[in-house]
Order: sequence, then C-alpha cells, then structure tokens
Amino acid sequence: MPTLLKTGQLRDLEGREKLLLRLVELSVTLNSTLDLDELLQLITATATELLECEAASILLYDEKNPRLYFAAATGSDPAQLAEIPVPIDSSLAGTIFRTNQPLILNNAEQDPRHYALVSDHVKFKIHSLLGVPMPIKDRTMGVLEAVNKREGGFTDSDMAILSVTAAHAAIAINNARLLRATQQALEKVRVTNQIKSNFLALASHELRTPLGIIIGYATFLQNGARGETTTDHANHVLGAAEQMRTLLDQMNNLTLLQSDEMEMRPMKISIQDVLNFALDGVKYSAARRDLQLVLAFQDDPIFVNADAEKTALAFVNLLNNAIRFSPEGSEITIGAVQQDKLVMIWVQDQGIGIPVDKLQKIFEEFYQIEPPNTRHYGGLGIGLTIAKGLIEAQNGKIWAESGGEGHGSTFKVTLRMAQ
Repeated sequence: MPTLLKTGQLRDLEGREKLLLRLVELSVTLNSTLDLDELLQLITATATELLECEAASILLYDEKNPRLYFAAATGSDPAQLAEIPVPIDSSLAGTIFRTNQPLILNNAEQDPRHYALVSDHVKFKIHSLLGVPMPIKDRTMGVLEAVNKREGGFTDSDMAILSVTAAHAAIAINNARLLRATQQALEKVRVTNQIKSNFLALASHELRTPLGIIIGYATFLQNGARGETTTDHANHVLGAAEQMRTLLDQMNNLTLLQSDEMEMRPMKISIQDVLNFALDGVKYSAARRDLQLVLAFQDDPIFVNADAEKTALAFVNLLNNAIRFSPEGSEITIGAVQQDKLVMIWVQDQGIGIPVDKLQKIFEEFYQIEPPNTRHYGGLGIGLTIAKGLIEAQNGKIWAESGGEGHGSTFKVTLRMAQ
C-alpha cells in the first residue's frame, strides 16, 4: 500500500511538473506573439489542450458599446461570433465579468443565465462550463471560457489553471492591442506626410511656369524702364517674384529630402569657395535691408569633402534666416576655422534671438517661433529644416546657440576635413 501511494504521488508530481512547464512555455509564447488574431487563436487552443475540453472562447469588453463580444472561439469563425452581442446583465460571461469571480457550471444548460443564442448560432451544445475573468492592472478586460470537459466535470484545479492562463493572456492581448493602435497611428502619419509631400511637389511644380513668366516680364520692364517710379515698380515686382521662387525651391528641396531622392555628389572643395558662393546668393537680400556681411575666415583654403551645391544651399538658408531676423543696419558674421579633423563654420547675427527651450525645435519643419496670426518676419519655416537635412546627409552636425530673446543667434556647422 505505501508503494502504491508513493507511485500515485510521483505520478501526480510528474503531472504538475509537466503542467507548470506547459504554462511557462505558454507565457513565453504569448509574450512573443504580437499579432492579435494569431494570439487569440493560440490562447483558445492552449486552454482547450490544458483543460482537456472540447472548446474554449474569449469574450472581450467593448468600451464604446458596453457589452461583451466573442473575439475568438475554438473551431468557429470569429467574425460570425463577433456579431452576437453578449449582455452583461443576463449571461454567464456577463456574471463572471461583473463579479470578477470565476464560475464552474457542470450542468450549464439548466442555468437560467445560459445564453442559448450562441449555442444555436454555432450549432454547439454546452454541457459544462468554466469561466474566469481576464484581469489587466485594475480592471477586467474580458472573460476566458472553457466548455465541455471530456471526462467528468471541471474542478478547482482546472479553475486555477485557466485563471493563470487568463492572466497571461490579458497582458499579451493588451500588448498586442497597443502595438496595433501604434501601427495604425503611424500609418495615418505616413499617409498624412505623403499627402503633404505630394502637395508640396505639385505646388512647387505648377507655380514655376506662371512665376517664370512674371520674372521674365518684370526683367523686361526693369531693363526698359524710364523714370524712377517705373524702375521702382519693376524692382518691387522682380523682388517679390524672386522671393516666391526661393520659397518654391525650398518646398521642392524639402520634398526631395523627405523622399530620399536628393543625390549627394561629394568632392574635395575649400569651404571658403562654398561660403563665397552662398554669400553671392544673399548679397541682394542683405543690401535691401542695409545689412553688412562680415567675413571671418582665412584666405588659405580649408578643404572639406562635401557636395558643393548642396552645402552652399544649406548656408544660403542659414544666411537667409539671419537676414530675416536681423534689424536693419546690423551685422551678420560668417566664419570658418579648422578644429583638428573638423571644420567649424558659423553664421552669427544680432537679431531677435531664440528662447533657450526652442533651440532644438526651430529645426522642425514648418515650426515658427512667432504665433501664426501675429507674424512679422515671414517664411515657411522649412529653411532650417532643409539646412539640417543637407548637413546631416553628409555626416555633418548643425546646431543653434543663443543668449535668449534679444541677444542674437549663432548657427554652427561642423564638417569633416578632406583627407
């Protein structure tokens, strides 16, 4: 008799060890599966296996329309089951959900709370039922049910096993839901960005033709103008048209950067040549506001390995930014110096300055420090974004420094020296 008892105890211990191992395996699998539909099917299949029953189902709570609905069930179409609303106040699953307590019914058909509509819909007779709540933090997200024990009825041991399974399942389902919500949000952002990029590309393309005609006629009027008034009018038209063309170029460059279609052609070139080319592009704008461009770099060439045109464009944007925010008659300093294997270039103005908490945000596309309804300085808010993209595409760095509002700004760029 003692030998038989030991043999029975050993068999029981082996069974518990196997069960615990299976629950550990389930936990690992659940937490590594982030596809919600796959996860739901895995939970019902595992619950059916562990409890040796005919089927299992998951009912989740719908917060928008307070009710329970079938998210998955063994051998059934989830889409069909989801169409069946399960009342919270008059069903077995609703009772488990409301009370947050497990429930064993080994004669479920005789219970008045048995919701026969589900059985009729899937042509499946429920004889015995075990249901447990699915807890997540301080709330219950649903109910996990097992039906029709193959041998005998459901026991407290079965309830403990299903409760552990439900706790792991609730965490895994919550994680999968969060991932799906994040993916959907990212997809909306991607679509929105694509629409914006398409609009920028289309607008910059379509506006070039009429703008070219305006510039052509304005130049013709300027060349043939007689009298100071006519010349001034022609200059105003030409200046406004050139400003619009600059905006269109910025829109197009931003679109190219965002789509990774901007091709870089690095070459060995002196940074002085790049800066002089950029200065030629802004001299007219600086002169109109009586700004003095001060050069703070040596004549001896400092060579960098960079795309000459794109790098010059980055500095044109930095200089235009300095011109826009500088008071008339002030100075803008452009400097360059060698620092070990790097070249430091800076553009310093005496303008309105930048609040310390905005030094990073100013590089975000379309960001404006000024409120949109009370702006004084104009611009689309993409010049600095383009400059940052062009510099970083060449493994360079760019940042802004300022003592705050009213203390001017300095934009600094580092590029690697050419070997």
